Amino acid sequence: MNLVTGGGGFIGTHLVEKLLANNEDVRVLELSNANLKHLPLDEIDVVYADIRDRPAVDKATQDCNYVYHLAADPNLWRKDTKEFDEINHHGALNVLHSALDNGAFRVMHTSTESILTSSQFDGGAVEDLELHESEMIGPYCLSKFHADQAALKLGKSGEPVILVCPTLPVGPGDRSLTPPTRMALAFCRGQLPAYLDCRFNLIDVRDIAEGMVAAMNKGTPGIRYLLGSENYKLGDWLEILGNEINIEKPGYTVPYELALSVAWFSEHWARYVSGKMPMATITGVKLTQRSMHFDPTKSLEALGLKPRPVQESASDTVAWFKSEGMLE
Repeated sequence: MNLVTGGGGFIGTHLVEKLLANNEDVRVLELSNANLKHLPLDEIDVVYADIRDRPAVDKATQDCNYVYHLAADPNLWRKDTKEFDEINHHGALNVLHSALDNGAFRVMHTSTESILTSSQFDGGAVEDLELHESEMIGPYCLSKFHADQAALKLGKSGEPVILVCPTLPVGPGDRSLTPPTRMALAFCRGQLPAYLDCRFNLIDVRDIAEGMVAAMNKGTPGIRYLLGSENYKLGDWLEILGNEINIEKPGYTVPYELALSVAWFSEHWARYVSGKMPMATITGVKLTQRSMHFDPTKSLEALGLKPRPVQESASDTVAWFKSEGMLE
């Protein structure tokens, strides 16, 4: 049995589909309020639980030989910032230790590219990169850093814990509208008058799922596998999307200082007035000052992964927006 925590999410959905295509038995762990109608519920086992609940996680990991841990809060902002550590760090520890205690053959932890950057890093290979707590931006990155380090430590100590780090996922099927997809959708709707340019690495979400399966099957514990593909600036990505829908990218870029001020105001308004997700986050804006250009060659070769062109991802993303009625 394969357990996928967060199996109803963007990456998780494609991972579940990949495992089922490989004729694997699949169990999904998701929150009780998660909408899983897009999953083939007649082909999988579903457990509704919160990863912060260790007894519930213990029950979910029983009889699971392979555990893929994807569940996390990726939204960069929470009204109660302590919840980042509770979910992304201690929740991850619950899954890892519960799976190991229940005799799982292999356990995978999913990290994030947001923790791989620093004020000195300007792109390149990151598999052996030494990370430092002082370089983490905001409570989200700090929580993911602590989980990343715990997974690495377990792997290096001899436990069968595999660590993967996807870069920015793009492609169809992001029903929860994570921040990159929200921005792409706003652009395709003509609702993005300006943008804050930044550098990142893109990879199709379907290739991330394939890379996860490859890492689970032949990855070495104690090594960070970077699941990435092509380096772009945000303006370049918007041009690629625009070519699919015949619109031009915005002609105005937002100065960093202005974006940071807007993010500060948006977060305070969300925390003390609206209670809703802010229009911009301080962590997100500060991350744009870091280079997220990476060289994934070493990991891709080790896993035998050959990601598809980003242009194909853009085409499929726009087609999915249209099929879901999101552009009407």
